[in-house]
Amino acid sequence: MTKPILLTCGDPAGIGPEVAQKAWDETRDAVPFVWIGDPRHLPLDMPFKIIDDIGQAHKTAATAMPVLRHDFANPVIAGKPDFANAQGIIDVIARGVGLVKSGAACAICTSPISKSVLQIGAGFEHPGHTEYLAALDGGKDVVMMLASDQLRVVPTTIHIPLENVPFALTADLLERTIRITQDALQAQFGIACPRIAIAGLNPHAGEDGRMGEQEQTLIRPLLDRLRAQGFDLRGPLPADTMFHARARAQYDVAICMYHDQALIPIKTLDFDTGVNVTLGLSFVRTSPDHGTAFDIAGQNAANPSSTLAALKLAAQLGNAHDHH
Repeated sequence: MTKPILLTCGDPAGIGPEVAQKAWDETRDAVPFVWIGDPRHLPLDMPFKIIDDIGQAHKTAATAMPVLRHDFANPVIAGKPDFANAQGIIDVIARGVGLVKSGAACAICTSPISKSVLQIGAGFEHPGHTEYLAALDGGKDVVMMLASDQLRVVPTTIHIPLENVPFALTADLLERTIRITQDALQAQFGIACPRIAIAGLNPHAGEDGRMGEQEQTLIRPLLDRLRAQGFDLRGPLPADTMFHARARAQYDVAICMYHDQALIPIKTLDFDTGVNVTLGLSFVRTSPDHGTAFDIAGQNAANPSSTLAALKLAAQLGNAHDHH
């Protein structure tokens, strides 16, 4: 029997609890997961059952959402984050990582958090979820991938101002990004020889230096060196011609130079079911590609598609990871 997935509660004042229950209602025991959080934070109209042992998830999931109880300081008002609950949100993530690293679960799927709530409420010092997970995993070097059925993208630089990108983009960073991506596609996605497309930084990939020199001085020499080591790399490619259907059929992942270059195409192609996957960890972690949505929390308006996709991908990757 496959091991269940752990689904963290995220910020309970957001849409996390609602989409968790909607996702359970759609999958039941087909994709068994255990929700970790405070049962008081769940909407009342869907059945859940508190379990003591993750192993009970399969038989419980058929009729109720399995819940691993984690008591928070306060109950919750939908749409109104509570700083007193910030430490509970952080502790749930750490507990989930501990359980998946111990082998009790096959993967962790994290519901959205609000970094400002955690910073103000609990002095959270990490830039985000991903960096905290990397720290819990012993300071691993990690990469963010957004994945859907139509496209997988990896931004080399992530949450920094655009004006800083040319300075942050180094050969060392790009090489680490390519290597971590290649390893993860082989180990978790089961792609023996990944075909990796690399975007240029500048318009027309620099057009032989007329529109910027990073392609000639930094990107191309690195790609040539890695090709000599057996990597299947295409590029540097003009980003404006990489993402139409014919082009996407030629590669397994696109590595881009900055955040929007990677995220605009995937969110345009597949806004509702894109999944955030952290590559480079010793365990499988996925996350829905949306925020806490405090503005619609508690209105039964949240779309569970991204959480469903994140749980399904977690199951697929987690079971592959377990068999390695």
